[in-house]
Amino acid sequence: MELLIGKTSCQFLMLVIWFWSFQHGVSQKTEFEPKPHVPGKFVLSDPPMGLFDPIEISPAVVPRNPYPVEPLSPMYPSFPSTYEPILSGKCPVNFSSLLDVVDRTASDCSAPLAALVGNVICCPQVNSLMHIFQGAYNSESNMLVFQKATANYCFADLISILASRGANSTIPALCSVKSANLTGGSCPVKDLATFEKVVNTSKLLDSCSAVDPLKECCRPICQPAIVEAAVQISLGGTSMLYNSRIPGTGSGTGINAVNDCKGVVYAWLSRKLSSEAANTAFRILSGCKVNKVCPLEFEEPSSIIKECRGSAPSSLSCCSSLNTYISSIQKQMLITNRQAINCATLFGSMLQKGGVMTNIYELCKVDLKDFSLQSYGQQGCLLRSLPADIVFDNVTGFSFTCDLSDNIAAPWPSSSSLSSLSLCAPEMSLPALPVPQTSVSSGSRNIARIIASIVYIISSLLL
Repeated sequence: MELLIGKTSCQFLMLVIWFWSFQHGVSQKTEFEPKPHVPGKFVLSDPPMGLFDPIEISPAVVPRNPYPVEPLSPMYPSFPSTYEPILSGKCPVNFSSLLDVVDRTASDCSAPLAALVGNVICCPQVNSLMHIFQGAYNSESNMLVFQKATANYCFADLISILASRGANSTIPALCSVKSANLTGGSCPVKDLATFEKVVNTSKLLDSCSAVDPLKECCRPICQPAIVEAAVQISLGGTSMLYNSRIPGTGSGTGINAVNDCKGVVYAWLSRKLSSEAANTAFRILSGCKVNKVCPLEFEEPSSIIKECRGSAPSSLSCCSSLNTYISSIQKQMLITNRQAINCATLFGSMLQKGGVMTNIYELCKVDLKDFSLQSYGQQGCLLRSLPADIVFDNVTGFSFTCDLSDNIAAPWPSSSSLSSLSLCAPEMSLPALPVPQTSVSSGSRNIARIIASIVYIISSLLL
């Protein structure tokens, strides 16, 4: 028994000594010999800076997936690819003086986003750049437009520079811009001296030097001043009172001339204002035009009309059909909150004409943001009605601001007619024309009425 205990104690002591030796052992360095068929080096790249910091959406970062309602790939920031452009060398414009507005345009029309924000952000900024670019041409000379050959070279160079800074290369087709937009077209006045002789330039500059973004769209000041100047130079300097070529609704040629002359007016304003002030003013004016209409394309909603027709449709089948239809609309583009109102009203009118009498927006809980592109398949993003830009930084990539303050129910139109739709408050409507005094001759009253009608008609057609 004592022998067994002694033997066991010895074995335990040896075990303790062995563990102690193992713990204090020295590891040997083993050289790794790569196999001939395996690459000799495999290095993991460092993750992007800030990748593991708290994610900040400021306020909405668009993923690479063009259809956010579908499953997303891992959300890495998008970064533009830049390179040195190849220019013609035949454009006399100093591009260095336009770098700020060029960079802003490239960002607003970034390759992955241009088609989604073309109507609201990209194309308004492109049009503003075109006006400023035209004003920068021969700024020391007497001409306000490009010569045709020079316009071709300069336009191609401008698009190349934008593409080299990350902009979408399809800008000309997307925004319907071309080199001819820089030439003044059929406008008879293209030089500075004649322009300033014909136009009341002090009035024009006062009206457009500081455009109010809250009032201009409903109580315009700059827009009528631009139209008035365009009408004046479209007549070649002849008085509107005695010219038989006054453009009207029945004269397509006259309307085209006024439209071309508006480009000349914009170019003159670009010379008188800083590029920043001109860009701000032109973007506000574009915003007024953009927010007047719905840019979405609606296919015939026959399936909705079939399920929702009448005064008491089945909520299950009707809402299922409506949701399916709206989900296809949500892949088109980003729109503003005002455009969403127009789109909801337009689509509701289409349904009413087909016999849908019930407010199915309320029945199916349809909000305004349901008409815009969806963010991560959960909620729509409505852009603000005021001009906005795409913002780029090295952490979040491209981002833009969504107006998601609340869930506003889509308005169901009171009738199938859109004639009563107005986004301006009653106090913002134009005042009634003053009643002329009895001492004023009937001829003077008629002339004044004709001039007012001309400016109003052209403003309605062009703005």
